[in-house]
Amino acid sequence: MHDKIPILDGHNDTLTRVFPPTDDSVSRSIIKRDTQGHIDLPRAAEGGLAGGFFAIFVPSETKSEVRSITANDGTTIDALCADPLDRDIARVQAESVLRRTADMFNEADGAIRLVRTVQDIEGCLADNVTACILHYEGVEMLREDLSDLEGDYQRGLRSLGPVWSRSNAFAHGVPFANPCTPDIGPGLTDAGKDLVRRCNDLGILLDVSHLNYRGFMDIAELTTAPVVATHCGVHAICPSTRNLLDDQLTIIKESNGIVGVNFHVEFLRPDGLEDADVPLSVIADHLDYMVDHMGIDHVALGSDFDGATMPEELGDCTGLPKLVDVLRDRGWSDESLIAMAHGNWLRVLGDTWR
Repeated sequence: MHDKIPILDGHNDTLTRVFPPTDDSVSRSIIKRDTQGHIDLPRAAEGGLAGGFFAIFVPSETKSEVRSITANDGTTIDALCADPLDRDIARVQAESVLRRTADMFNEADGAIRLVRTVQDIEGCLADNVTACILHYEGVEMLREDLSDLEGDYQRGLRSLGPVWSRSNAFAHGVPFANPCTPDIGPGLTDAGKDLVRRCNDLGILLDVSHLNYRGFMDIAELTTAPVVATHCGVHAICPSTRNLLDDQLTIIKESNGIVGVNFHVEFLRPDGLEDADVPLSVIADHLDYMVDHMGIDHVALGSDFDGATMPEELGDCTGLPKLVDVLRDRGWSDESLIAMAHGNWLRVLGDTWR
């Protein structure tokens, strides 16, 4: 581990990279150092990445395409949109990733653990073991009656985002556009509202990343848990649909929730370009803006490793100490860095999980 500050990360797509949902026959290992992607266990140890939210994401069957859509303020924009995904296909592919992930834990001989409680995470931090929080990014694999949700909870699911950036039976995701408001489309469906209540009952974290504005507001009104965005940025800096407006940041603060800052360059850069020539100071700009708006207790990291384009200066998870150094140079205290790195996540998970 990095000898100063262990980092819990709000989001990665490493399971999707090493266990492709669409190809059950292909599996890579994160136990040994890899030449691909952003995370494996040796690089995590080198970069101080103590663990985080490992997403299971089922990709769309068809390629996303640019379409003309109308936001709720009447503005017409061109946005990259994805078609809905069939539930049966999503369940088969999610099951494939779940099976191969279980095999990974067995092969890792304790080097990475599936965590179900805050105490589990604290044990991983104490033992220098990578902590894996199992997360669904989009819940197309769930039945509308949620009859399979408790079974997934028993298997270790502790976090979910109702949508990726496409609509499903529960909610509506934001298409990808910049500059554009995230206020596109209606709020949660009735099934989506039931999902919020059931997650609260079970103690499953609800992630508002990828959710549209009205769905966000519905969750904020319904949930009894902190409002959490595991991997988003600041809309006032980078006006992408995937970033949060100031009033959303205020709601997250008032709920005692948290935002993990996304490292994807398109959600960092004010111009929204997919250009990796982005200094780490821009990530720090998003963090500082959130601290100014919400306070230090409501910020964290949500890298999107293995699912997005990282700033060239960061590279992969071994670059995390460089980001910590940038923040320290800006005057962040050790206390603030520890809160951002893992302390805030432990508080929010303690307030959410049963």
